[in-house]
Amino acid sequence: MSYKKKNTFNRLILKNFRKLEHFIFLLKAMLTPRQFIYLSCVLVGFSSAMAVIILKTFAHWVFKSAKQLDDLFHLPFSNSTLPIIGIIITVIIIKKVLDGSIEKGTSQIMYAVAKKRGIMPRKQMFAQIITSSFTVGMGGSAGLESPITITGAAFGSNYAQNYRLSYKDRTLLLACGVAAGIGAAFNAPIAGVLFAIEVVLTEISITAFIPIMISAATGALVSTVLLNEDILFSFKKVQFFDFHNLPYYVALGILSGFVSINYARTFRKIEHFFGRLKFNYINKALFGATILGILIFFFPALFGEGYESIKLLADNNPQGLVQNSVFESYKDSRWILLLFVSATMLIKVYATSFTLGAGGNGGNFAPSLFVGSYLGFCVAYFVNISGLSKLPVGNFTLVGMAGILSGLFHAPLTAIFLIAEITGGYNLMVPLMIVSSVSFAISKRFEPYSFDIKNLADKGDVFTDNRDTNILNSIDVSKLIQTDYKTISLSHSLEELVLKIQQSDESVFPVLDEQDKLLGLITLDEIRPIVFSAFKVKYTAVEEVMQPPKEIIFYDETLETIMDKFDASECKVLPVLKDGTFLGFIHKQLILEKYRHRLKSMIIE
Repeated sequence: MSYKKKNTFNRLILKNFRKLEHFIFLLKAMLTPRQFIYLSCVLVGFSSAMAVIILKTFAHWVFKSAKQLDDLFHLPFSNSTLPIIGIIITVIIIKKVLDGSIEKGTSQIMYAVAKKRGIMPRKQMFAQIITSSFTVGMGGSAGLESPITITGAAFGSNYAQNYRLSYKDRTLLLACGVAAGIGAAFNAPIAGVLFAIEVVLTEISITAFIPIMISAATGALVSTVLLNEDILFSFKKVQFFDFHNLPYYVALGILSGFVSINYARTFRKIEHFFGRLKFNYINKALFGATILGILIFFFPALFGEGYESIKLLADNNPQGLVQNSVFESYKDSRWILLLFVSATMLIKVYATSFTLGAGGNGGNFAPSLFVGSYLGFCVAYFVNISGLSKLPVGNFTLVGMAGILSGLFHAPLTAIFLIAEITGGYNLMVPLMIVSSVSFAISKRFEPYSFDIKNLADKGDVFTDNRDTNILNSIDVSKLIQTDYKTISLSHSLEELVLKIQQSDESVFPVLDEQDKLLGLITLDEIRPIVFSAFKVKYTAVEEVMQPPKEIIFYDETLETIMDKFDASECKVLPVLKDGTFLGFIHKQLILEKYRHRLKSMIIE
């Protein structure tokens, strides 16, 4: 296509898009607000589903193209070299095309809800598709679901911004995009709804269910019609639940909880390790990707998302995992196969950590299903070959996925219904409930916050299970600081202080030195008996009436901590310091007013 034709084509697309945009604005004027939300959730659901289709199709095209190049040029150890190439391409795209940064992980969605009033960058509507396709499509050991949810959330957020919707509608449509993304990725609309509610929204009323359900159903329907069946992750062979196996399901739930904790802690350690590395982006990519390539050489199942290997285990065919590996000669030894599958399960977190730490883009949703399926298989396979009982390997493989997903993301309902939907029925509902709830309870006991938002929670940036904290943390502390104040120095007399009192409505005055360091506070209530006595005013020094502050607010503290200090000190006004320098005061009443205003705008009706 010539440059002139390409320009004409782009102008035609832009013109049609503007016509569509104008038509939707016209509909907004004609419809009631609730009717427009219903229309919007369908459009967001459709857009998110199309993004899923593009992402999955593009990732598979990248994978097939890479394999064709391998067949053409005969790359040595292609399963190990392709992920290295994919990660390097990803970091170059991020550096040269995406301004050097890209938000990874579903935690960014919660951060946008809690701290950015549901606003997500426009580039997230396409950045995730491009980068994760090269990372995962070329063998990076991560999943596409996290990029899918971020893309869906970005569509919902930017749609709401474009059509000037309120904060609560923007948050609702953001959740609709997430639900549609999960619904489309797995053809599991119920799981999409529950994921949006459990992970993204802190509180929701019954009326908000309807738009989210419409979006999830739209996403699943579009995906079913347009996406190839072999790209979707689904199972059809499931045996009925036998209550005699109940103790083994409980044991699987307990193991799932502890494996989830180990996964989360190991991932964070490696993430922090890469964060401290002083390498440039190319060297960091080469370092992490090379280690990933070595792991894939010994454990081929770590290549890509790993869904095909899950299907092998569900069919009780672990021999397929060691084909074309250094362990192929041991495929007939059941105990060595068990050790191989167990090792692959434990090493998966390292493969994913190195993929993302090196600069690749992807998520931990698919790895959690990978680890869970391997764990479930190991439990059933061990019991079977040891002669303790005869367990259905396929059922345990599938139920194990729910256990790790529940323990890692603290989303038991999503885990239960996701596996129920991708298996095409609800025969495993009882064991899914048992394993998910036990795993969640154990993980929650040792890890109060889900794996994906732990770092944000530690910094006080987001708390998805506490609305009050969430609202407080959405308020910008810097905008609450009163910087218009009258100051006193030790060299001043009380006569000067009385003059300042007459010129100000404030009741608290800071005593500062020459470097603006806070020496103490003078409170009007405490010096009232002195200011009405001319003698005492003349002969009393500032140092005599100055008092140390009962509490000090530091500039980088969260509002939740600040409110705790107000409650502990029983003060109405507290001083704010930054690096030891006095900045101003914060009034408790102003925080409460901001809280009430934000609460009014944040409640989803």
